[in-house]
Amino acid sequence: MKKGFYIIMAAQFFSSLADNALLIAAIALLAELHSPQWMTPLLKLFFVLSYVVLAAFVGAFADSMPKGRVMFITNTIKIAGCAIMMFGLHPLLAYGIVGFGAAAYSPAKYGILTELLPPEKLVAANGWIEGLTVGSIILGTVVGGALISVHISQLLLSIDVPYVDTGITTPAEAAMVVIMLFYLVATIFNLFIPDTGARYPQQEKNPIKLIAEFGDCFMALWRDKLGQISLAVTTLFWGAGATLQFIVLKWAEKSLGLNLSQGALLQAVVAVGVAVGAMLAAMRIPLRKSLSVLPFGVAMGAVVMLMAFYTKEMVPTVTLDLLGMRMPLHMLIAYLFLMVVGGMSGYFVVPMNALLQHRGHVLLSAGHSIAVQNFNENVSVLLMLCLYALLVKLNVPIGVVIVAFGIFVCTTMLMVMRLHRYNVRTFNSLAMIGEDKHH
Repeated sequence: MKKGFYIIMAAQFFSSLADNALLIAAIALLAELHSPQWMTPLLKLFFVLSYVVLAAFVGAFADSMPKGRVMFITNTIKIAGCAIMMFGLHPLLAYGIVGFGAAAYSPAKYGILTELLPPEKLVAANGWIEGLTVGSIILGTVVGGALISVHISQLLLSIDVPYVDTGITTPAEAAMVVIMLFYLVATIFNLFIPDTGARYPQQEKNPIKLIAEFGDCFMALWRDKLGQISLAVTTLFWGAGATLQFIVLKWAEKSLGLNLSQGALLQAVVAVGVAVGAMLAAMRIPLRKSLSVLPFGVAMGAVVMLMAFYTKEMVPTVTLDLLGMRMPLHMLIAYLFLMVVGGMSGYFVVPMNALLQHRGHVLLSAGHSIAVQNFNENVSVLLMLCLYALLVKLNVPIGVVIVAFGIFVCTTMLMVMRLHRYNVRTFNSLAMIGEDKHH
């Protein structure tokens, strides 16, 4: 890989780490404000709303200047969102501002890969980016959980700045100070991302024309016989993944008796699995074989359903000694199970991401193709989180939610596989992998 790729990875790692630590801190802040439980999944909804609302504009913005400069500007917006959450704006609105920065950051982050690397390296690059992103999710979730824990929050709150009244009085607010430092590190790395030399025609500034242009890009990807398959899979994956974050927290509370800080660790375990699956895909699946992983999506949905039937009461009360750490047997089983779920997710989504980026690069520009991808994925996130929030408000048992979730994933993936077989049989769609750019 080129040197610039490693700088991009470092910037992405710290920015994503801060995003995920901030989610846990924001959940803690909602609890401090005694907000209703159904409001918790709406945090993610407010975060991804910008991806949908700004989809027609962020692609043009990402292609209007070197991608490193775009990433610097958007990380600065994230810092501002974190700061105003800390100083009193409601967590939903403030996390929405962070999402505004993330929505504009994403087309630059992924678009620069197609500018920097040839198509045959995209699966490997996506594997590394996805693995590192998931690593940052793991660390960010653990760091967020640790920062709001009793011992560390007391330590942070005990730090006294002479002659300055910071107004920071709660664990969530103290955590946000540390999280802003992670965003700052990411912003510094953005300054060193190289200019790839890729230049695009003067970007349209008229909002109506931008929306029409986005509509053309949207239809181009959905009509493409490879683009529609990879876009359907990634759309499903990100909607399901965002919902699964909150399902795991609720399942940890109801079935395993864990608090928020401990439940955040289970989210991190899923992310470990995703990282392992992503790296295996990067090593084993070339771009031309990317569609061979579709059955893993069905398997993931089926395995998730097993969560609904697992509780700590099913396992004997046994404590194991693992490398000097004492762990209940029921927790070890939960960790292994969630790691398998994450592993299957990472293994099938990385090749799909690479294929979608390749088709987007062939048919469209880097920024516009990623903006279309983000729009679809985050409409899915919005719909699935709204549905989950409604189920929580209606007090639907978490076991019923999990089974319904698994059935939906399995059914959707089977329909996508059927469409793919039709495209191969009718249009010889596999021959399109590796095509040169159309414009």
